[in-house]
Amino acid sequence: MSLAVRAFVPRRVAGAGLAALLLAGCGSGGGAEQSADSPAADAVAQAVKKSEDVTSLHYRVTGRFPERGRIADEASVRTKPPVARLRTANLSGDQKGESELRLVGRVLYGSATDDMVEEMGGRHWISYGPNAEFTTHGGLRMDVGGLRDQVSRNPAREAAFLTTAEDVKRIGSEKVDGADTTHYAGTATMDELRASLKKIDDNATRQGRENSLDQYEKLGVDELTLDVWIDADDQFKRLRTQGFGRHGRLDLTFTFLDYGKPVTVPAPRADDTADLRKPLKKNRS
Repeated sequence: MSLAVRAFVPRRVAGAGLAALLLAGCGSGGGAEQSADSPAADAVAQAVKKSEDVTSLHYRVTGRFPERGRIADEASVRTKPPVARLRTANLSGDQKGESELRLVGRVLYGSATDDMVEEMGGRHWISYGPNAEFTTHGGLRMDVGGLRDQVSRNPAREAAFLTTAEDVKRIGSEKVDGADTTHYAGTATMDELRASLKKIDDNATRQGRENSLDQYEKLGVDELTLDVWIDADDQFKRLRTQGFGRHGRLDLTFTFLDYGKPVTVPAPRADDTADLRKPLKKNRS
């Protein structure tokens, strides 16, 4: 079987990509324009606005994702120039196992599944190249734009949806990883979130959030419950997203471990990487 047919996106990486793509789809640009008129919504909007200026972050994701089951992921992201690493772990189900995505020097890399390593001459990594769309050496057209976006985005922007909820409220003061935070929560339907997009002037922000809602609706989710924990510096320490869909329960908790620290991600060794754009025999260095 041809590598070009099989090695486009390992299933474990694809599942991880969808989970993070949901939260990455909020895009960039102002988040306060659709805030409900309440002190709680204003506090969340202030933190969303501050998240837009983040140049690097390190976060962890745990919980349940439809079709993936229980997960435990971790990522480090630098926004300019974009460098990122996303490690994913499926803890249950048919896709149980670990995988990794790296974005280095505009090139996207993905770890190969065990059954692909032998076919790739013992190589453990796949290079998808620097472009979202490309053609493999076997003539297969590929679009990895979603994976590129999700591995390099800031999921704190998902909290922008909470500013749309009419019932957004302050829950109280709580400790998160030793930090003093204020907990806010609210619920919004897909229809309400769709309607809120009309109030966004920035095209990139509107399109990003629309893409995110598209992904939720593909899962059959029609309502989201969002919880955020904001520290004294108006930064998100934790974000929880919950919903139910035709493929099962969605319950993801993002814990933001740090902001603004250096992020260094090495590219995989060239002799351990199969470039999908080239014949396999030319991949050896």
